[in-house]
This record gives sequence, C-alpha cells and structure tokens, in this order.
Amino acid sequence: MARPFRPAEINEVFSRFAAQDPDPRSELEYINPYTLLVAVVLSAQATDKSVNKATEALFFKADTPEKMVALGEATLRDAIKTIGLYRTKAKNVIALSNTLIAEHGSQVPRDRNALEALPGVGRKTANVVLNVAFGEPTIAVDTHIFRVANRAGLAPGKNPREVEDGLNSVVPEKYRLHAHHWLILHGRYTCLARKPRCPDCLIADLCRYGDKTPASGTAPELKGRVLKKALKTSSAKRKRRRARSSP
Repeated sequence: MARPFRPAEINEVFSRFAAQDPDPRSELEYINPYTLLVAVVLSAQATDKSVNKATEALFFKADTPEKMVALGEATLRDAIKTIGLYRTKAKNVIALSNTLIAEHGSQVPRDRNALEALPGVGRKTANVVLNVAFGEPTIAVDTHIFRVANRAGLAPGKNPREVEDGLNSVVPEKYRLHAHHWLILHGRYTCLARKPRCPDCLIADLCRYGDKTPASGTAPELKGRVLKKALKTSSAKRKRRRARSSP
C-alpha cells in the first residue's frame, strides 16, 4: 500500500497546479447560473464538447426557466438529441425549470439541499453549480477526479463521496476553490484512463502510481522483451508453414 501524502506534499501538488493555471475555468459554456445548471445536467455521461455544441443554439433561444418551459419538451429533445440520454434529460430540464419558477422565483438557489431537490440534480451537479456559479469551495467528483485521486493517492476512496470527503480533508483551504477544476483538467488531458501521460505530468515525482507510463525510448528492456516475443512468434509461424508445405 502506497504511503499517504504528507501535508507538505499535498501543498506542493496544488501549488504546482496553481502556478501552471492560476484561474482555471469550466469547459462548459454558459450564460448565467441557470444555463450553467442546465449544461451540467446535460453533461452527465456526455462530453463537455458535445454539450457545448448542442447548447450554443439552445441558450440563444432559452436562457431562463420561463423561456425553456415555453420552448417545450419536444423542441428541447430535438435540440439536444445528439447528447446521450437526451429524452430523460429533456424531461428533467423542463421539470427543474418549472420548479425554479414555482419555488425559487426563477432563480438558481445557492443552497445544496434546494439544488439536490431539483429533478435531475445530484450531489455532483450541485457541487459544480455551487463552485462555478457562486464561488463555493466545493469539489465535484466526476470520473476524472475519482481516477486521479485514487491513482495518484491524493485521496483514495471506494466511491465518489469518499473521495470528495478525502479531498476536502487534505486540500489546503487556499487551493480548495479551484481544486475541482485542476483535478478534472489533469484527468482529462494528462492522467488519462487507459494510457496516462506520465512523462508530461506536473506531479509525476509526487504521484504514488506505481505503473507509470515511460517516456518514449526509455524502456529498452521492454522493447527487448517485445522483440524476443515477436521473433519467437515469427519463428513458430515459419515452422508451421514448412510443415504444411512438406510432402
């Protein structure tokens, strides 16, 4: 089991992220807290790029709950049909828009419980809205953050809530506002799921991941094993061909 991070090491990790990107931003495109909320709901099991492509025209027509309800569920479905689970998402967006009108004066509430009571909104979505729209130091654990926290050893956990609680307990307060975006972007572009870009990693020397991806040309012993296996396979194939061609 990898040695847990010391506070000084955690501080070093986030100080490097801060130096590289002092003011990270969400890659979801939005106009106001309402359109941010809608965009985050639509982004479940979808890429930010696909959501942005669909919402560019949508938000031009409907950037308030009233306009979205007037647009109607059928029209909304057609506007977001390129996004996964679009039927359920369209239903939820219309429902949460009606709830905002009826219960919150058409405003997105700055309250976790109120947000999570909205249709289609869970803890992760609420954390994103609180962080991006209202500047709350919340950490929304998506698949990227979950992977980075466990792989690097920053805050290992069996589920997103364990990872969230772990990060909240170790990330220094001065870095907590942007920790969410630094970790997401790190997982999205460097600490990739199948082949992490360890040679390009800002925190590779601190990361606890034991099977780091080597830089190109730095693993001759691996190349040697691959070459030997290829030669052995090639030799076996030649023997089989000779055996088949023999009278």
